[in-house]
Amino acid sequence: MLKTQIESLINEQANIKLIDVEKSYAQKHALLNEDATIETIHLQFEVIERCNKETEELVAEETTSFLTKPVQYLKEHANEFMYVTSERFDVIRVDSFALEFDGAFGVYSALFGLRLQKKYSEFLHSYFKAHLQNEKMTYSAAFSGEDGLWEVNLALDALDGFSEQQSLDEVLAQLYSFVFALLEELEAAV
Repeated sequence: MLKTQIESLINEQANIKLIDVEKSYAQKHALLNEDATIETIHLQFEVIERCNKETEELVAEETTSFLTKPVQYLKEHANEFMYVTSERFDVIRVDSFALEFDGAFGVYSALFGLRLQKKYSEFLHSYFKAHLQNEKMTYSAAFSGEDGLWEVNLALDALDGFSEQQSLDEVLAQLYSFVFALLEELEAAV
């Protein structure tokens, strides 16, 4: 699962570039040569869009500088959601992330498709229950047989250490690490 993805990243690059959580995983599982030079990188995004919640129409395409804004931006622009894609999301089996402020529950939410088989339902639900805490809402996850993935709606407020003062970039990195840890735990359990 993750091991194959990380090995692929390492073998594809002359100069190994890994995100912190990937580097830790590679070291923990002895996937790196002793003389390997590793550059620690941040997530890179191919698409950063702001969209209208009602119509899903594009409001604006953004650059990475937009991601320095605090996540509170989503509350201040509650009629919008942010949509991001990254090639790196393939590592964690996610297609994209959509972030928004959910006014009905009063929480910040991340919506994404997670490519995991339906047979991991019990693990997925128990992982979310164990790692998310919020009195209003923590998550919903439903398997889509048509798409072959889990449609996940996660309350960012329920992530350990989340703050609406964090930048959007920091929240996306935290979300990436959360899903990475989920897959790492699943891999160890299977």
